[in-house]
Amino acid sequence: MNNCAVVTKPAINLVGISYCGPYSTFPDEAIRLQSDFLSRRHEINGEVLSTAMHSPYFGNEVFATYWACYEVAHMSTVPEGMVQFTIPERTYAMVRCTNKRIGEGYETLFAWMNDQRLVKRDNAVSLEIFYIDEHLEEEPVDLLIPIEDKLKE
Repeated sequence: MNNCAVVTKPAINLVGISYCGPYSTFPDEAIRLQSDFLSRRHEINGEVLSTAMHSPYFGNEVFATYWACYEVAHMSTVPEGMVQFTIPERTYAMVRCTNKRIGEGYETLFAWMNDQRLVKRDNAVSLEIFYIDEHLEEEPVDLLIPIEDKLKE
């Protein structure tokens, strides 16, 4: 899993549902949230631009907010209980792993960021992108950590 890179992602419009709670409840709540969202995907199917599930998240040492979303064009009407928002264009440190090796993916990515002297941008959301294929036991996942424009001194 030595496939780390710096990438720039264009702005992306998402619609989905979220969970906010104690950091100690992850990853169980993240898995439940994604399952709940996938059971509702038919509510936005005509608007979905990609079948990859986007999970932006933001947190601190105590709690986190985690989303399960699909990329859509701007929707004039959002399904009940869902929210629409846009993540601005951003530069990320990225690694591809699988849904069974996310912890290892983060370890690899943070070690690589440290080696490259890249600094996490604290006020921006991180992102997990799941490339769901119901025929695969292990699905590809991109882990993206927003980075500052400047390197560490």
